[in-house]
Amino acid sequence: MSKNKSNTFFFGVHFMVDGYDASPEVLRNREVLTAALNKIPSNMGMHTISEPVVVEVGPNNKKDPGGLSGVILIAESHFSFHTFPARGFVTIDVYTCKENLDTEKLLSELKNVFSFTKEETHCIKRGRNYPDTNIH
Repeated sequence: MSKNKSNTFFFGVHFMVDGYDASPEVLRNREVLTAALNKIPSNMGMHTISEPVVVEVGPNNKKDPGGLSGVILIAESHFSFHTFPARGFVTIDVYTCKENLDTEKLLSELKNVFSFTKEETHCIKRGRNYPDTNIH
């Protein structure tokens, strides 16, 4: 792990993607998205510890016309998404204790699955003062 300051590391990476102009057909396709939850973490060197869960969520309010939400737990934390087919929008959250996440490769994998043409990404280091030894 990379040292941030004396006796601490940063814990991991939180990668967030908002994808626009995505394929509504893909955003509604439970089978395709379940397969992606099974495949992408492994392709990124992560280790799944649960089965993927993908559920349909109906309209919630004016901003949220409904779609599919999915999550899979990984030993390194989690990978989740929420789709909004009527808006061609997907929001994706990958939180991992891996400190060297290849975000370019991950973004490419996500674009291949969700077929979005524009995106906003945010990548932050989490747990910047994570102790390098047990304290209790």
